[in-house]
Amino acid sequence: MKLDLPEIIYSSSNSQESRKIGQLLKDGKIKKLLPKAYTSNLTDDDEVIIKRHLFQLISKHYPGALLSHRTALEYQVSPKGNVYLTSSQNRVVRWPGVILKFTKGSEPLPNDNPLYNDLYVSSQERAFLENLSSSRITGGEYKTVPEDVIEEKLLLFLNTAGEKKLNELRDKSREISEKLGLVKEFALLNKKIGAILSTKPSKILKSPVAMAQSFGEPYDPNRLKLFEKLVGALKTTPLKTYDDNATNEEEFRTFAFFESYFSNYIEGTRFEIDEAVDIIYKNQIIVNRSGDTHDIRGTFEICSNKFEMSKTPSTPEEFIDILRRRHETILGGRPDKKPGIFKELANRAGNTHFVIPKMVSGTLKTGFELMGSIPSAIGKAIYMMFLVSEVHPFKDGNGRIARIMMNAELVKNSEQRIIIPNVYRDDYLGALRKITREHNPDLYIKTMLRAQEYSLWLSPASFDTMLKQLENSSAFEEPNEGVLKWR
Repeated sequence: MKLDLPEIIYSSSNSQESRKIGQLLKDGKIKKLLPKAYTSNLTDDDEVIIKRHLFQLISKHYPGALLSHRTALEYQVSPKGNVYLTSSQNRVVRWPGVILKFTKGSEPLPNDNPLYNDLYVSSQERAFLENLSSSRITGGEYKTVPEDVIEEKLLLFLNTAGEKKLNELRDKSREISEKLGLVKEFALLNKKIGAILSTKPSKILKSPVAMAQSFGEPYDPNRLKLFEKLVGALKTTPLKTYDDNATNEEEFRTFAFFESYFSNYIEGTRFEIDEAVDIIYKNQIIVNRSGDTHDIRGTFEICSNKFEMSKTPSTPEEFIDILRRRHETILGGRPDKKPGIFKELANRAGNTHFVIPKMVSGTLKTGFELMGSIPSAIGKAIYMMFLVSEVHPFKDGNGRIARIMMNAELVKNSEQRIIIPNVYRDDYLGALRKITREHNPDLYIKTMLRAQEYSLWLSPASFDTMLKQLENSSAFEEPNEGVLKWR
């Protein structure tokens, strides 16, 4: 009979369990891995097994310990095979392939993070302070990361979470610095944050990226050239102005319903119309699809609010704030997608690689400044949609927020909003790919203008009237099953 044993087995104070472990060891079914720890993996090297379960093993052998210094920032064994911890005494423990280096220091604080049972990891603010402390080389390396690494992590935090959150991190660091005896380290951290926020001299900075940040946020120069090309095309293309065909609040909300429905459908959040009606008008949650339910509800919450949709940014800072706030509303039901926070990892769609995280904020702000020279609302709307889509600033929900920002430019000027029906999805995405990869904006502009003309043809006079028009124009068809037709 084959035994189904876990890879790691810990010794037990229970005499019956202890006898079982002893018998397994005698029968050669397990082997000793570490004191009080065994493994049923008789194939892999001990080093490989230990690294696979490293933090769990540390938690069992050294409860109450704290992963600190560079380990708290890197979450992995250092290049020299070390793991740095803080505990009640100094000591060095050698395991196969790993050296545990304990430094005597403060026990875990309330804001330090539990990792495994009784193992903790330094909070972000504590880790920054620890890594700014002086250290000497032991075993061929420092237990702290270089200052330029800290600066780049601070910059990434700023670009993903925003200035307010970075200032909150600074305040929390100040609070704990005295408890940890790291007051000098806080003074240095404070200077670095101040320099990154351009409120203090940048001579304190070591990282080239952070220095560029202190003089103005870094941006993607290739995207800027692309944005400039689109602006030029929009300024020279004849653009018609169409009044919004929704003449009252009820019609505005009817259009917003289908706007929200299709905007989510394009991104893969797909419901039947009846289900969407239940979500929006009856406040129901679809069974086993609470996240999807919140997506369409959050989108509608913004699209149907004429007061909100009439708000357009007048400065780059307002642009960032509105973008984050609306994104937080759309994906408020998906905390794993980090609503309202810019991406921490680079993202892509097919062969298209979007703007890297550290350049997101700067690229958005620089791109926004170009929009001021576009004279028409529809031109600004078309540009805004591409700007947000091309940067792809969030982990998820980028298409939805891009289309919301586009239509807000139109609502602000009482002009016709744009719906991208499902059957038109490939035309829309293909036009985006063409401008991104070939730097040719003509097809994209033509595609968006056609979508606006179609949206103008739709009548939101009543829900049933608009639904019938959508059905007759093949709006709900898959792109490979039909074509958009109207008039």
